[in-house]
Parts: sequence; C-alpha cells; structure tokens
Amino acid sequence: MIQWHVLDFNELSLEQLYQIMKLRQDVFVVEQTCIYEDLDNLDQSCRHLFATQATDSGNDEIIAYTRLIPSGLVHKGELLSDQAAIGRAIIHESARGQKLGFELMQRSIDAIHELTPGIAIKIGAQQHLENFYGQLGFKTISEMYLEDGIPHIDMLRS
Repeated sequence: MIQWHVLDFNELSLEQLYQIMKLRQDVFVVEQTCIYEDLDNLDQSCRHLFATQATDSGNDEIIAYTRLIPSGLVHKGELLSDQAAIGRAIIHESARGQKLGFELMQRSIDAIHELTPGIAIKIGAQQHLENFYGQLGFKTISEMYLEDGIPHIDMLRS
C-alpha cells in the first residue's frame, strides 16, 4: 500500500531525510552521472512530497519524491517572485513502470495550490519529458539548454 506525505523540512524524521537524500544521490548523481551540488540550502525552506511503501521487512521505503519550492526563494539563479516550483522529481528504480509519475506530479501541483491558490508553477524538465508535463498543463517557456549535460527546458503551468 502506498502512503503519500507532504512535510516541511523540520517535520521530516531523520530516516525520511536520509532516504530522500540517498534517493536523490542514487538517481541524479549515480544513475544519471551528474556531478552537481544537490545540497543547495533550499531544502530547509521547502515542502517535501513523497510516497512510501512497506517493504517485505515491514519498513517504509520512499518510492517517489518531489521538492516543492515556494515563491520568494531564489531557484536556479532566479527569484520566484510570482511563482512556485517543483523540483527533484524522482521515482525509485523499484517503483518505475507503475505509472506513479503522473500521480506524483498531480499531487505536487495540488499541494502547492493548497498553500498558494492560483500561483503559477515552474519546472525545469528534461526535454524528453515535455509531452508528459504538457499533459499536466505545463507549457514550454524556454529553448533547450543543457543542465549537467542533459537537455532541459523550462515549463510553466499558469
């Protein structure tokens, strides 16, 4: 059974924080071979949306995650003055193919709008996922750019 959580940084347990950081490292740094500064001092001001699933040993494992960045923060060198952002979207390797990506993003959108109704949401999407995010109402607002050697585009959901 999958359980969904939306927590502020200070509400995360040490185990949850460890699993989130390990998942981000496993996927972004190791799997995608991107050397970048994941710990960017934004986590403390963000909400963290994630799904857990019980393992055979009875422990809860984080299988899906996004970081919800509120307006007013500087993200990727830009002040998010009139928009929020969703970042670090991940599906654990063991949970891929279960169609969790759409639910993860829809829950992320809903969580942001619950806190700040009607605010626009920005994402930096891997370019090959443009159609996926388009189905969620995001529109491309930039040309392709390389981020850590991976083609990306900026997208906005008004």
